Amino acid sequence: QVQLVESGGGLVQAGGSLRLSCAASGSTAGINAMGWYRQAPGNQRELVALITRSGNTNYGDSVKGRFTISGGNAMNTVYLQMNSLKPEDTAVYYCNARYLGIRDYWGQGTQVTVSS
Repeated sequence: QVQLVESGGGLVQAGGSLRLSCAASGSTAGINAMGWYRQAPGNQRELVALITRSGNTNYGDSVKGRFTISGGNAMNTVYLQMNSLKPEDTAVYYCNARYLGIRDYWGQGTQVTVSS
Protein backbone atom coordinates (compact mmCIF):
# COMPACT_ATOMS: atom_id res chain seq x y z
CA GLN A 1 0.00 0.00 0.00
CA VAL A 2 1.10 3.52 -0.82
CA GLN A 3 -0.37 6.70 0.57
CA LEU A 4 0.01 10.03 -1.21
CA VAL A 5 -0.56 13.45 0.31
CA GLU A 6 -0.51 16.55 -1.87
CA SER A 7 -0.06 20.16 -0.88
CA GLY A 8 0.59 23.53 -2.45
CA GLY A 9 -2.47 24.27 -4.53
CA GLY A 10 -4.26 27.57 -4.44
CA LEU A 11 -5.30 30.68 -6.32
CA VAL A 12 -2.81 32.60 -8.43
CA GLN A 13 -2.98 35.24 -11.13
CA ALA A 14 -2.07 34.45 -14.70
CA GLY A 15 1.68 34.57 -15.17
CA GLY A 16 2.33 33.57 -11.59
CA SER A 17 3.88 30.46 -10.10
CA LEU A 18 2.92 27.67 -7.73
CA ARG A 19 4.77 24.67 -6.37
CA LEU A 20 2.97 21.44 -5.63
CA SER A 21 4.36 18.77 -3.34
CA CYS A 22 3.42 15.13 -2.98
CA ALA A 23 4.67 13.00 -0.11
CA ALA A 24 4.53 9.23 -0.44
CA SER A 25 4.50 6.81 2.45
CA GLY A 26 4.05 3.09 2.91
CA SER A 27 5.63 0.65 0.46
CA THR A 28 7.59 3.30 -1.43
CA ALA A 29 10.32 0.85 -2.42
CA GLY A 30 7.90 -0.55 -4.99
CA ILE A 31 7.21 2.77 -6.71
CA ASN A 32 8.60 2.89 -10.25
CA ALA A 33 7.47 6.40 -11.12
CA MET A 34 5.57 9.33 -9.69
CA GLY A 35 3.72 12.02 -11.51
CA TRP A 36 1.04 14.65 -11.67
CA TYR A 37 -2.21 14.52 -13.57
CA ARG A 38 -4.95 17.11 -13.73
CA GLN A 39 -8.63 17.19 -14.43
CA ALA A 40 -10.72 20.22 -15.26
CA PRO A 41 -14.53 20.14 -15.14
CA GLY A 42 -15.91 18.32 -18.14
CA ASN A 43 -12.48 17.09 -19.21
CA GLN A 44 -10.68 13.81 -18.92
CA ARG A 45 -7.78 13.43 -16.54
CA GLU A 46 -4.55 14.21 -18.37
CA LEU A 47 -0.87 13.76 -17.76
CA VAL A 48 0.97 16.85 -16.59
CA ALA A 49 4.38 15.40 -15.78
CA LEU A 50 6.01 12.26 -14.49
CA ILE A 51 9.43 11.21 -13.25
CA THR A 52 10.85 7.72 -12.99
CA ARG A 53 13.04 6.34 -10.27
CA SER A 54 16.00 6.68 -12.64
CA GLY A 55 15.23 10.36 -13.14
CA ASN A 56 13.67 10.30 -16.60
CA THR A 57 10.89 12.83 -17.07
CA ASN A 58 7.94 13.24 -19.38
CA TYR A 59 5.62 16.24 -19.78
CA GLY A 60 2.26 16.94 -21.32
CA ASP A 61 2.57 19.10 -24.42
CA SER A 62 0.63 21.98 -22.90
CA VAL A 63 3.04 22.43 -19.99
CA LYS A 64 6.42 21.85 -21.63
CA GLY A 65 8.79 24.68 -20.91
CA ARG A 66 6.64 26.02 -18.07
CA PHE A 67 6.41 23.19 -15.54
CA THR A 68 9.22 21.20 -13.96
CA ILE A 69 8.88 17.94 -12.06
CA SER A 70 11.54 16.89 -9.58
CA GLY A 71 12.08 14.39 -6.82
CA GLY A 72 14.66 12.17 -5.28
CA ASN A 73 15.32 8.67 -6.57
CA ALA A 74 13.94 7.34 -3.31
CA MET A 75 10.45 8.13 -4.66
CA ASN A 76 9.36 9.59 -1.33
CA THR A 77 8.52 13.11 -2.45
CA VAL A 78 7.85 14.68 -5.81
CA TYR A 79 7.47 18.35 -6.64
CA LEU A 80 5.85 20.21 -9.51
CA GLN A 81 7.10 23.73 -10.11
CA MET A 82 4.55 25.57 -12.22
CA ASN A 83 5.60 28.85 -13.84
CA SER A 84 3.89 31.17 -16.29
CA LEU A 85 0.53 29.82 -15.24
CA LYS A 86 -2.43 30.31 -17.54
CA PRO A 87 -6.17 30.24 -16.83
CA GLU A 88 -6.37 26.99 -18.78
CA ASP A 89 -4.11 25.38 -16.17
CA THR A 90 -7.01 25.61 -13.73
CA ALA A 91 -7.86 22.09 -12.58
CA VAL A 92 -7.65 19.63 -9.74
CA TYR A 93 -4.13 18.24 -9.71
CA TYR A 94 -3.63 14.66 -8.61
CA CYS A 95 -0.42 12.99 -7.53
CA ASN A 96 0.12 9.53 -8.95
CA ALA A 97 2.44 6.68 -8.03
CA ARG A 98 2.95 3.70 -10.30
CA TYR A 99 3.61 0.68 -8.11
CA LEU A 100 5.61 -2.26 -9.48
CA GLY A 101 4.59 -1.11 -12.92
CA ILE A 102 1.09 -2.52 -12.58
CA ARG A 103 -0.92 -0.52 -10.05
CA ASP A 104 -1.67 3.15 -9.68
CA TYR A 105 -2.15 5.00 -6.43
CA TRP A 106 -3.69 8.46 -6.33
CA GLY A 107 -3.70 11.36 -3.94
CA GLN A 108 -6.85 13.19 -2.93
CA GLY A 109 -6.20 16.06 -5.33
CA THR A 110 -5.40 19.72 -4.84
CA GLN A 111 -7.16 22.60 -6.56
CA VAL A 112 -5.18 25.02 -8.70
CA THR A 113 -7.04 28.09 -9.90
CA VAL A 114 -5.45 30.62 -12.22
CA SER A 115 -7.31 33.89 -12.62
CA SER A 116 -7.05 36.01 -15.74
